[in-house]
Amino acid sequence: MRQKKVSKTRVLWGAVFIIALVICLLSGYKLISYYLSDGGDTDRYLETTTTSSGSSQSVENHNINWTKLKEDNRDIYSWIYIPNTNVDYPVVQSSKKEPDDFYLNHNIHKKYEFAGAIYSEKHNSLTYLDPVTILYGHNMNNGSMFKTLHKFKEPSFFKKNKFIYIYMPNRKLTFKIYAAYEYDDRHIINSFDFKDKKILKEYQKYTLNPDSMIKNTRKVSLNANSKIITLSTCTNGAENTRYLVQGVLIKDEQTN
Repeated sequence: MRQKKVSKTRVLWGAVFIIALVICLLSGYKLISYYLSDGGDTDRYLETTTTSSGSSQSVENHNINWTKLKEDNRDIYSWIYIPNTNVDYPVVQSSKKEPDDFYLNHNIHKKYEFAGAIYSEKHNSLTYLDPVTILYGHNMNNGSMFKTLHKFKEPSFFKKNKFIYIYMPNRKLTFKIYAAYEYDDRHIINSFDFKDKKILKEYQKYTLNPDSMIKNTRKVSLNANSKIITLSTCTNGAENTRYLVQGVLIKDEQTN
């Protein structure tokens, strides 16, 4: 009788050990993914050349292989580049059959990956000509995706770095960065009806001087025709906060 009790106890503790081991392995996998995941090998889509200044990637011509990008994933519709940060990625928007947040945890090859990809939701067009276009990216601890947007918290960095570049197959858009601040986690496009000119004007006014303790701004002019890009990532603080970097379109060029 006692031997049976001992056997049951051993079985019970064995099961507990296995469950604990599985939990530890899953936690370890998540931790490793958080530190190593970077959204996929995106450098292979850049045809590296050296400019006269010694820079491997020029602002004017970012040397993007659009043919290869489209062959690999037709959801890729643009490329974002911010000098002096690690933000240098393709931008995707999920197709009709996939949910808006598909790329929250899938890379540009549509494979599951913790870092996901830089993406917009179907609320936005693919033209960057909406009143407000929002791009999302993870705040990865290894410095990838939108982690280095947090550099804009430093007044000196914000002062020296003014532009966001968006590349499309036949266009190059230049946005002037005018605000970087902490905000709440509301869904901006669902929260504001930007078709209403009064609401749009009030929102623009807020972005020029947000009521955040953590913010940097510069003077720009906004009107009913302004096109704002908003880059959104998590903060290192409360879960219900986001860090936003916003720019206004100042140049739309044809490249071919």
